[in-house]
Amino acid sequence: MQPLDMDWVVAGKRYRTNTATLIAHDAYWNGYSCEQGGRNTFLFRTPNGNFFAQYQTLLPVETGKIAPLEIDEAVSLYHSLYKKEVPFKVAFPDVKVKDA
Repeated sequence: MQPLDMDWVVAGKRYRTNTATLIAHDAYWNGYSCEQGGRNTFLFRTPNGNFFAQYQTLLPVETGKIAPLEIDEAVSLYHSLYKKEVPFKVAFPDVKVKDA
């Protein structure tokens, strides 16, 4: 499954997959299919530096959607997704990582 062109407005902000950068996703071949249980998640960064997730489904009782993410949510989702399209430092240039 590939990301679909979607255009959603949430809280007065427009999120467009066709103008955002795909930074990570879980659409990879697992030996059976690329649709993980009929669902895929795609993490994007807008040209203005905002993050959102696109959730897609093949299940007939569900619909795809876009959800805006706070920076900490985006970082967590990035780490949980299998396929990274953009290195962490490029995807999150403002995040300073410190040793614990």
